[in-house]
Amino acid sequence: MNNITLDLSGVVEKDGKKIAHVRFNRGKDFAEGYIPDCVFTQVEGFTDDEVSQLTDYLKANLTDLKKRAAHINPLTGLMGKKEKE
Repeated sequence: MNNITLDLSGVVEKDGKKIAHVRFNRGKDFAEGYIPDCVFTQVEGFTDDEVSQLTDYLKANLTDLKKRAAHINPLTGLMGKKEKE
């Protein structure tokens, strides 16, 4: 799985729970979801095995990703500025 980038949003509240959105990109392929649940809500172009590997990556790096998301202004994602992995 080469040339994959990760976009990470700031922390937002949804249904009373704090989450951060994640999006893995590889060309036209993408997998969108959120942490801390490490769940993908939309996937296009990644195989089930690749999605499993991306989920494992999120779980293994959850503490770091949550810290990074806490320092991102949630509005910057709306303005096209996202943190890249």
